[in-house]
Amino acid sequence: MSAPKTAMVLAAGVGSRMRPLTDDRPKALVEVGGKALIDHMLDRLADAGVTDAVVNAHHFGERLIAHVEARQTPWIIVSDERDRLLETGGGLKKARPLLGEDPVWVANIDSVWIEGARPALQTLADAWDPERMDACLLLAPMDNLLGLDGPGDFFLGEDGRLTHRGKEPSAPYAYIGVQILKPQIVDNGPDGPFSVFASWMEAMAKGRLYGVVMDGFWMHVGDPAARDLAEARLT
Repeated sequence: MSAPKTAMVLAAGVGSRMRPLTDDRPKALVEVGGKALIDHMLDRLADAGVTDAVVNAHHFGERLIAHVEARQTPWIIVSDERDRLLETGGGLKKARPLLGEDPVWVANIDSVWIEGARPALQTLADAWDPERMDACLLLAPMDNLLGLDGPGDFFLGEDGRLTHRGKEPSAPYAYIGVQILKPQIVDNGPDGPFSVFASWMEAMAKGRLYGVVMDGFWMHVGDPAARDLAEARLT
């Protein structure tokens, strides 16, 4: 299957856990390894063949918009959420007219990684099959990542289907903030803020939520301590 050419980059969060680094900038513009978080992700997507990216903006929105509009690739379209923060699902639903009807990449901005033998986004693109899937999530083993404590998110079946941890005490894989999905999965969500997690659970109930494990080393940059750890690992 061909990889999507359009992406949605979720960059509208307030970044409260990243303070004081977000006292004067959005989380997306916090730097790791000499590069803003959002540029790490946009560069990865451009390398994967993305030509158009929708970026949502809220906290210090003017500064974020000026930054992304100065990029050459991919072509940036801003989904303005400065008047109301809509969370992941609500942000996708607001951006639907900009995204079109074909499958899209959806990516967080606090996800940084070191590639393994096979590029992570290529692994995800190769796994994507719209005939069987409504969403396919990029995963990392809980024992091979940095910056994320907790019980894990998903169990991965031999056929690639995902089951959420639910009430289980732990699960072996974490969602690392990049997915390919059909944008229609958020159409039934409420107007206003909601999480894309609800759309995942609907897809899971239909047997159409899949995942694939990345080959490299993933780092969640969620707070200043994690930023420092990721910086040390990258340099």
